Amino acid sequence: MQGLEDNTSKGRPEVSVLLGSASDLDRVSPAFQTLQDFGVPYEVAVISAHRTPDLLSEYASAAKERGIKVIIAAAGLSAALPGAVAALVDLPVIGLPVEAGPLRGVDALLAMAQMPPGVPVGTVGIDGAKNAALLAVRILGAYDPSISEKLERYRQSQAEDTLKKGDLVSAKGLPQWRRT
Repeated sequence: MQGLEDNTSKGRPEVSVLLGSASDLDRVSPAFQTLQDFGVPYEVAVISAHRTPDLLSEYASAAKERGIKVIIAAAGLSAALPGAVAALVDLPVIGLPVEAGPLRGVDALLAMAQMPPGVPVGTVGIDGAKNAALLAVRILGAYDPSISEKLERYRQSQAEDTLKKGDLVSAKGLPQWRRT
Protein backbone atom coordinates (compact mmCIF):
# COMPACT_ATOMS: atom_id res chain seq x y z
CA MET A 1 0.00 0.00 0.00
CA GLN A 2 1.28 3.46 -0.84
CA GLY A 3 2.65 5.41 2.12
CA LEU A 4 3.21 2.33 4.25
CA GLU A 5 6.56 1.35 5.69
CA ASP A 6 7.25 -1.69 7.86
CA ASN A 7 9.65 -0.60 10.62
CA THR A 8 10.35 -3.92 12.25
CA SER A 9 11.99 -7.20 11.48
CA LYS A 10 9.93 -9.12 14.04
CA GLY A 11 7.03 -10.19 11.86
CA ARG A 12 3.61 -8.79 11.22
CA PRO A 13 3.02 -5.34 12.65
CA GLU A 14 0.74 -5.23 15.69
CA VAL A 15 0.69 -1.45 16.07
CA SER A 16 -0.05 1.03 13.34
CA VAL A 17 1.29 4.55 13.69
CA LEU A 18 -0.64 6.88 11.42
CA LEU A 19 0.52 10.41 10.78
CA GLY A 20 -1.67 13.08 9.25
CA SER A 21 1.44 14.69 7.78
CA ALA A 22 5.07 13.72 7.23
CA SER A 23 5.98 16.91 9.11
CA ASP A 24 4.92 15.06 12.29
CA LEU A 25 7.64 12.40 11.97
CA ASP A 26 10.10 14.04 14.37
CA ARG A 27 7.44 14.64 17.02
CA VAL A 28 6.27 11.03 16.79
CA SER A 29 9.73 9.41 16.71
CA PRO A 30 9.77 8.68 20.49
CA ALA A 31 6.87 6.29 19.83
CA PHE A 32 8.95 4.37 17.29
CA GLN A 33 11.84 4.03 19.75
CA THR A 34 9.54 2.91 22.57
CA LEU A 35 7.85 0.27 20.42
CA GLN A 36 11.29 -0.98 19.31
CA ASP A 37 12.50 -1.07 22.92
CA PHE A 38 9.60 -3.40 23.78
CA GLY A 39 10.07 -5.50 20.63
CA VAL A 40 6.62 -4.61 19.33
CA PRO A 41 6.34 -4.84 15.55
CA TYR A 42 4.81 -1.72 14.02
CA GLU A 43 4.20 0.04 10.75
CA VAL A 44 4.04 3.71 9.83
CA ALA A 45 1.75 5.36 7.30
CA VAL A 46 1.21 8.97 6.31
CA ILE A 47 -2.47 9.35 5.51
CA SER A 48 -4.52 12.52 5.76
CA ALA A 49 -8.14 12.31 6.85
CA HIS A 50 -8.84 15.44 4.77
CA ARG A 51 -6.63 14.99 1.71
CA THR A 52 -6.75 11.20 1.24
CA PRO A 53 -10.03 9.96 2.78
CA ASP A 54 -10.36 7.05 0.36
CA LEU A 55 -6.86 5.84 1.23
CA LEU A 56 -7.69 6.15 4.94
CA SER A 57 -10.81 4.04 4.47
CA GLU A 58 -8.86 1.40 2.54
CA TYR A 59 -6.07 1.34 5.13
CA ALA A 60 -8.42 1.16 8.13
CA SER A 61 -10.69 -1.50 6.65
CA ALA A 62 -7.74 -3.86 6.17
CA ALA A 63 -5.91 -3.11 9.45
CA LYS A 64 -7.33 -5.96 11.52
CA GLU A 65 -6.75 -8.62 8.85
CA ARG A 66 -3.13 -7.40 8.57
CA GLY A 67 -2.69 -8.19 12.28
CA ILE A 68 -2.95 -4.66 13.64
CA LYS A 69 -4.20 -4.66 17.24
CA VAL A 70 -3.77 -0.98 18.20
CA ILE A 71 -3.66 2.20 16.14
CA ILE A 72 -1.84 5.35 17.19
CA ALA A 73 -3.05 8.32 15.15
CA ALA A 74 -1.02 11.53 15.33
CA ALA A 75 -2.39 14.82 14.06
CA GLY A 76 -2.40 18.53 14.72
CA LEU A 77 -4.77 21.43 14.11
CA SER A 78 -8.29 20.01 13.58
CA ALA A 79 -6.92 16.53 14.31
CA ALA A 80 -9.60 14.63 12.41
CA LEU A 81 -7.41 11.57 11.81
CA PRO A 82 -7.93 9.69 15.12
CA GLY A 83 -11.69 10.16 15.06
CA ALA A 84 -11.97 9.24 11.40
CA VAL A 85 -9.99 6.05 12.04
CA ALA A 86 -12.01 5.21 15.16
CA ALA A 87 -15.18 5.54 13.10
CA LEU A 88 -13.85 2.93 10.65
CA VAL A 89 -12.39 0.26 12.97
CA ASP A 90 -13.25 -1.65 16.12
CA LEU A 91 -9.63 -1.59 17.32
CA PRO A 92 -8.29 0.62 20.12
CA VAL A 93 -7.29 4.01 18.71
CA ILE A 94 -4.87 6.23 20.60
CA GLY A 95 -4.96 9.88 19.62
CA LEU A 96 -1.63 11.69 19.71
CA PRO A 97 -2.07 15.46 19.39
CA VAL A 98 1.00 17.21 18.01
CA GLU A 99 1.97 20.80 18.60
CA ALA A 100 1.00 22.78 15.52
CA GLY A 101 -0.52 26.09 14.55
CA PRO A 102 -1.29 29.15 16.64
CA LEU A 103 -2.86 27.12 19.47
CA ARG A 104 0.23 24.90 19.71
CA GLY A 105 -1.71 21.63 19.78
CA VAL A 106 -4.43 22.56 22.25
CA ASP A 107 -6.99 22.49 19.43
CA ALA A 108 -5.82 18.99 18.44
CA LEU A 109 -5.97 17.79 22.05
CA LEU A 110 -9.50 19.05 22.51
CA ALA A 111 -10.66 17.63 19.17
CA MET A 112 -9.39 14.18 20.14
CA ALA A 113 -10.72 14.29 23.69
CA GLN A 114 -14.22 15.40 22.64
CA MET A 115 -15.25 12.55 20.38
CA PRO A 116 -18.96 11.81 20.07
CA PRO A 117 -20.41 8.84 21.94
CA GLY A 118 -19.69 5.55 20.19
CA VAL A 119 -16.44 6.72 18.59
CA PRO A 120 -13.89 6.47 21.41
CA VAL A 121 -10.34 7.71 21.05
CA GLY A 122 -7.94 7.28 23.96
CA THR A 123 -5.94 10.49 23.98
CA VAL A 124 -2.52 11.32 25.40
CA GLY A 125 -0.99 14.74 25.98
CA ILE A 126 0.36 17.06 23.30
CA ASP A 127 3.52 15.55 21.79
CA GLY A 128 3.09 12.57 24.14
CA ALA A 129 4.47 10.07 21.64
CA LYS A 130 6.23 7.95 24.25
CA ASN A 131 3.05 7.68 26.34
CA ALA A 132 1.04 6.80 23.23
CA ALA A 133 3.44 3.93 22.54
CA LEU A 134 3.45 2.85 26.20
CA LEU A 135 -0.36 2.78 26.19
CA ALA A 136 -0.29 0.63 23.05
CA VAL A 137 2.25 -1.68 24.75
CA ARG A 138 0.02 -1.93 27.84
CA ILE A 139 -2.96 -2.87 25.69
CA LEU A 140 -0.90 -5.59 23.98
CA GLY A 141 0.58 -6.66 27.32
CA ALA A 142 -2.88 -7.46 28.65
CA TYR A 143 -2.90 -10.41 26.23
CA ASP A 144 0.80 -11.19 25.76
CA PRO A 145 2.74 -12.39 28.84
CA SER A 146 6.14 -11.60 27.30
CA ILE A 147 5.17 -7.96 26.77
CA SER A 148 3.64 -7.85 30.24
CA GLU A 149 6.95 -9.05 31.72
CA LYS A 150 8.85 -6.35 29.81
CA LEU A 151 6.42 -3.75 31.14
CA GLU A 152 6.97 -4.94 34.70
CA ARG A 153 10.76 -4.67 34.26
CA TYR A 154 10.30 -1.19 32.75
CA ARG A 155 8.17 -0.05 35.70
CA GLN A 156 10.73 -1.43 38.18
CA SER A 157 13.49 0.41 36.34
CA GLN A 158 11.48 3.64 36.46
CA ALA A 159 10.98 3.22 40.22
CA GLU A 160 14.69 2.56 40.81
CA ASP A 161 15.64 5.64 38.78
CA THR A 162 13.25 7.77 40.80
CA LEU A 163 14.68 6.50 44.10
CA LYS A 164 18.22 7.24 42.93
CA LYS A 165 17.20 10.76 41.98
CA GLY A 166 15.72 11.18 45.44
CA ASP A 167 19.21 10.72 46.85
CA LEU A 168 20.10 14.06 45.28
CA VAL A 169 18.10 15.68 48.08
CA SER A 170 20.59 14.36 50.64
CA ALA A 171 23.53 15.24 48.42
CA LYS A 172 22.35 18.86 48.48
CA GLY A 173 22.26 18.78 52.29
CA LEU A 174 18.48 18.98 52.51
CA PRO A 175 16.49 16.99 55.07
CA GLN A 176 15.12 13.96 53.25
CA TRP A 177 12.04 11.97 54.15
CA ARG A 178 12.81 8.29 54.47
CA ARG A 179 10.44 5.36 54.44
CA THR A 180 10.17 3.69 57.84
